[in-house]
Amino acid sequence: MASLSKVAELLLGADNVEILTHHYPDGDTLGSAYALCLMLRSLGKRARVLTSGTPARKYEFLKKGVEPQEFERKFVVSVDVAAPSLLGENQQEYEDIIDLCIDHHGTNSICAKQSYIDANAAATGEIIYELSKEMGIGLTREMASCIYTGISTDTGCFRYSNTTACTHLIAAELMAVTPDWHVINTEMFEVKTKEKLALEKMVYKTLEYSCDGKCALIYTTLEMQEAAGITDDEMEGLASIPRQIEGVLLGITMREKEDGTFKISVRSNKDVSASDFCLRFGGGGHKAAAGCTIKGDLESVKKQLLSAACEML
Repeated sequence: MASLSKVAELLLGADNVEILTHHYPDGDTLGSAYALCLMLRSLGKRARVLTSGTPARKYEFLKKGVEPQEFERKFVVSVDVAAPSLLGENQQEYEDIIDLCIDHHGTNSICAKQSYIDANAAATGEIIYELSKEMGIGLTREMASCIYTGISTDTGCFRYSNTTACTHLIAAELMAVTPDWHVINTEMFEVKTKEKLALEKMVYKTLEYSCDGKCALIYTTLEMQEAAGITDDEMEGLASIPRQIEGVLLGITMREKEDGTFKISVRSNKDVSASDFCLRFGGGGHKAAAGCTIKGDLESVKKQLLSAACEML
């Protein structure tokens, strides 16, 4: 694995850089990607971000100052992408040509020419922050906003167990550069559309307990999504619901997709590993938050998940 100084050297020597995010992009993959894009452009390089799937509207501000650029790509970087399948619609074209992988998932399986994986980082945004120092780049307000968003969203606004003293120190420095940090947190964690609330109302009716109340499962179907009038880009955040319930160690969220699969998001408490659970189904992630994809109908997928949950617990 490359050192941080080697990563800085590679990026300082690169141009025409294409930056990949993971499918169903969240605050960390988007914040890290746009921050890195802005950093490279500040050095006079050409860089652009390529997403998979439509980012939620609340992330639009991350694109501030990132005007479209046309060029022939010469260097490809993936940020916060833990596995080839998470490249989504970009997997076939890009999984074999990634020059540099930057991530904080210990289960990372991207086959890049060079990789920098720091599983101790609370978010990939922390790595991008350290990289800015290594590259000698002074953070602008826009860069700091992007990085802060990545760190805040991946730590649940600094509530999750992945948050460290280092996380707070980095956040403090970012807050000094981006005075809108409180606005970011409000948009990320408090504001919801009426459509999102309508879907949540339906989701609570699907709540099911198993394993003596240690596992809680919820789901969304395409029919529910259509009834609520909600688009894919607004579905983020539902996975936190089951884990919030007292006594629940494993919270599972199933989300039906149009290709006949269910996107599974798992959140865990205490010593239960969401990553180990998802590895059973070919997925992965962090100890407290992980995901996978399972093909099948609602009842068959639910049965597989609950059986594995009870076996694990």
